[in-house]
Amino acid sequence: MTSGMVQRAAHGDALVIRHLSKRFGGAVALDDVSLTVRRGEVHGLLGSNGSGKSTLIKVLAGFHTPEPGAEISLYGEKLHLPISGVDARAKGLAFVHQHLGLIPSLSVAENFFMGSLSTGHNWAINWRAAHRNARRIFESFGLALAPEAPVASLSAVQQALLAIVRAYEDIRIATKDHADRPGVLVLDEPTPFLPRAGVEQLFGLVRQCTDQGASVIFVSHDVDEVREITDRATVLRDGHLIDTVVTADTGTEAFVERIIGRSMERYAGAGKQRKAGAPAVMIRDLAAPGLGPVSFEIGRGEILGLTGLIGSGFDNIPALLYGARGGTSGYMEVADFDADLKHLSPEIALSRGIAYLPADRLGEAGIGSLPVGDNVAMPVYHTLRGALGLTDRSIQRHAARLGGEAGVKPNVPAMPLSALSGGNAQKALMAKWLQTDPSLLLLDEPTQGVDVGARQQIWDALDRTAAAGTPILVGSTDYEQLAQLCHRVLIFSRGQIVAELSGSGLTKDKIAERCYRSMPQAV
Repeated sequence: MTSGMVQRAAHGDALVIRHLSKRFGGAVALDDVSLTVRRGEVHGLLGSNGSGKSTLIKVLAGFHTPEPGAEISLYGEKLHLPISGVDARAKGLAFVHQHLGLIPSLSVAENFFMGSLSTGHNWAINWRAAHRNARRIFESFGLALAPEAPVASLSAVQQALLAIVRAYEDIRIATKDHADRPGVLVLDEPTPFLPRAGVEQLFGLVRQCTDQGASVIFVSHDVDEVREITDRATVLRDGHLIDTVVTADTGTEAFVERIIGRSMERYAGAGKQRKAGAPAVMIRDLAAPGLGPVSFEIGRGEILGLTGLIGSGFDNIPALLYGARGGTSGYMEVADFDADLKHLSPEIALSRGIAYLPADRLGEAGIGSLPVGDNVAMPVYHTLRGALGLTDRSIQRHAARLGGEAGVKPNVPAMPLSALSGGNAQKALMAKWLQTDPSLLLLDEPTQGVDVGARQQIWDALDRTAAAGTPILVGSTDYEQLAQLCHRVLIFSRGQIVAELSGSGLTKDKIAERCYRSMPQAV
């Protein structure tokens, strides 16, 4: 839950939005939305895909022009609409988007001081001073970042923290002559690709910002995270303001009901009520750097979960079983196919009916610049060829049918995959592999960055697939997902299986307890 930030927040309002509407042609993205962000608070912004969250943030960032009648005030000063990026920063608004806006090939210092590096009389950049200043700022936030290091060498957590501190410093510098304007920091889905330990570190940084008087808008699909870090939260649905609530007074189910517009029964995991069949997949002596050797089996129609703390080794297993990463040893038997995992390749795995959906949706699982239709039809191109060969019409007709069955919205196969929301892109990519009737389905964080409504649709699809006999392997750090979806869960620590949970012992709390109980102890 929250850490008493409501009581510590300064009095008054930081950001006030009134009568905000936005239309795209005949479609209404926002309809007369009003909300207030107080000084020193963390304010959550939730909603399913298509609810209007992204549109609201893009209006604040100056990317979209709102409809006439909208008013936005920052610390009592009415802003001219549309807002320019330069004006927003000068007034104390800064943004950290999901893709962070960092340049991997440049150093930490170059990214941090981008556009503000000082030069001497000979126009040379004083790198020593820049690095010294960066270290001072990082130390003030408790960050151990080397200014000289390339951003590409940083972990996902370090990159997110760097982007947040950079944005906070931007508004601090912009408002240094206005003590009454500590700034508003907008974090747009900053956590979907972070491990739990990284989320906690990010939250600590957020609290440091609010302790110094700044306000934070935390945009997320994750109800648990919103309940943990925010003081108040606003829920949007279909472009409408549904409610603004005090987070500490609002339970998870109440949030979910506001988000999806109806009461949703807790997902029961129909698969858990069945017993898995005889072993359909056998893994023997699988080893890779930081892993194993480990051995385990997956039953016919079983959903087997793998989890552990970051660095425990479980997260490499789906890729190893697909040949996307090289193992040092191991054998797999599946569907009358014996594979030496040291020499397995994705081409061989695919030819044997093994399907793999990586966590990186647009980087590895799909091709963001290609149409949805091509992404979905790629594994079955050969079945779509007619007398005239493979045509766009046959691809789009096929993808439209699959998209309709999977609940992809908008179901427009000609759209680039990157134009879909996270949940809808994941539904499309899941349909891409389920249509192949795989002999083994390998999933890495299958509902990462997916809203609560789309998540249940994906779980239902996996349950149906398992009920038809497909063995499924799910690697995830989402303990609730594993507890509700899987027949069994294997817990990893230091590259080894240290526990197996099933039946009544398979709960979110017991998974978390077993993971942390297996955590390496300090010497």
